[in-house]
Amino acid sequence: MSLQKFIVRTLLKLPDNLLVKMSGGKPRAIDGRILDARAQFLAAQGARQPSITTLDPATARAGTKDGLALLDGELHPGVEVSELQVPGPGGPMDARLYLPAGAQAPLPGLVFFHFGGCVIGDLDTCHVFCSMIAGIAGCPVLNVAYRLAPEHKFPAQVEDAVAAYRWANDNAERLRMAPGRIGVGGDSAGGYLSAVVAQTAKREGFVPPALQLLIYPVTDWSWKGGSMESCADVYPLTREIMDWFGAHYLNDPAEATDVRVSPMNEPDLSGLAPAIVVTAGFDPLRDQGAAYAEKLKSAGVSVTAHCEDSLPHAFTAMTGVIPAAKSACERIARDVGAALRDR
Repeated sequence: MSLQKFIVRTLLKLPDNLLVKMSGGKPRAIDGRILDARAQFLAAQGARQPSITTLDPATARAGTKDGLALLDGELHPGVEVSELQVPGPGGPMDARLYLPAGAQAPLPGLVFFHFGGCVIGDLDTCHVFCSMIAGIAGCPVLNVAYRLAPEHKFPAQVEDAVAAYRWANDNAERLRMAPGRIGVGGDSAGGYLSAVVAQTAKREGFVPPALQLLIYPVTDWSWKGGSMESCADVYPLTREIMDWFGAHYLNDPAEATDVRVSPMNEPDLSGLAPAIVVTAGFDPLRDQGAAYAEKLKSAGVSVTAHCEDSLPHAFTAMTGVIPAAKSACERIARDVGAALRDR
């Protein structure tokens, strides 16, 4: 363990009242919610660093990767991890397969896409979380690194996500997954891509996902008001950073109306895969995730939805330092396992 990681983790073991005192003096409250004391301490430290909006994408990727390495937990015990590549429209995509202990017969599986606004993030971004899903849900997980903007703008990421999901179905035996019982999921941008894959399967008539796992998803890139205002400056995702992501991802702001950019704009959500929608209380994306869950319910889709009220965006990468984040991720993994078994 690096010295910096040791210091961060030691500090975050301090009592809540001391952490709050060291990061503003009183608990941070927004929209009737109280931010987790450890998340508040991290936010105070993050405020001292330059925003990624001041960096070029390559530098932002490296800095984010180093920062998250200080916060993430340990791989779930007993999960076997292997590296592979998945063919995509832009060339081979790096991927990791996570197999639960003793996995032999084909099992329900999950294709997962990481967060990062379609600009930052990689396989390591959700490495620990994917191992948790595999170990706790008891299902193989395929973690796929799609192309990133601005080197590859919309619709490259959508095309990669669709191709990865379809490849997984076509190669289910190799992945020890059961054909037709493969879900799709992700957090933030990964949740957005998962929602689009589910919609695209319906439009194009290929095998639909068995589940869509949408963790604090982007569902409308032009969303205004609500939590986009009240949580506009909350660590680690701010409204300014969302604008920065959009500017790099889209070829033109007008593309935000496209259903492949903003799945909320799809008028007919009937017949889509069952969904697990998880939002975070301290997140600009909170309201649009909740609104998409309600729109799915209104269309007759089976939805399990809840908000982790005390947690910020990106909590899936904070399981090593925030006990509430680890508990939330374990709960999500159990819900995934139950949902896939039901299918």
